[in-house]
Amino acid sequence: MTEKIYTATEEKMKKSFQSIQKDFASLRTGKASAALLDSVRVDYHGTIMPLNQLASISAPEARLLMVQAWDKSIVGEIVKAIQKADLGLNPVVEGNIIRLPIPSLNEERRRELVKHCKKIAEDGKVAIRNIRRDANEHLKKAEKEKAINEDEHKKGAERVQKLTDKYISLVDGLMAAKEKEIMEV
Repeated sequence: MTEKIYTATEEKMKKSFQSIQKDFASLRTGKASAALLDSVRVDYHGTIMPLNQLASISAPEARLLMVQAWDKSIVGEIVKAIQKADLGLNPVVEGNIIRLPIPSLNEERRRELVKHCKKIAEDGKVAIRNIRRDANEHLKKAEKEKAINEDEHKKGAERVQKLTDKYISLVDGLMAAKEKEIMEV
């Protein structure tokens, strides 16, 4: 019984951590990354689709993204979608290729990004702690229903706490790395 609770808890914490990683990857740090465009949705003949399903995205240089549309007729829609996504990028169209120069960040914008990252990290830690709370409630309930004894409850709670500490530490490490990347000039 405790093993089942532990496994479910670990799976949920892993998903929370992956969500934080995904959020961090989509932040513009002054370096070109295809993940910057993950949030861009394009209206393709009445259907809203992710940009990466309509074009290939590459970063040939540190401060340049290139989007190559597979269908030339949709280039205008892609440009509109990139502008609408409010990423601070100005698309330059050359045939069916869209160049996106990545402007360097000023000090104020870097500090705002770090604040935003800290908020994402803190929200993630809160989610992980909530998962711990739920797991502990399941353990309590299992003990009350006589499915496990008091020792199993204590051992289960200790394992859940170690798991929580592990994922909180991973989030802190991710945050430190992201802050270093953002503040790097």
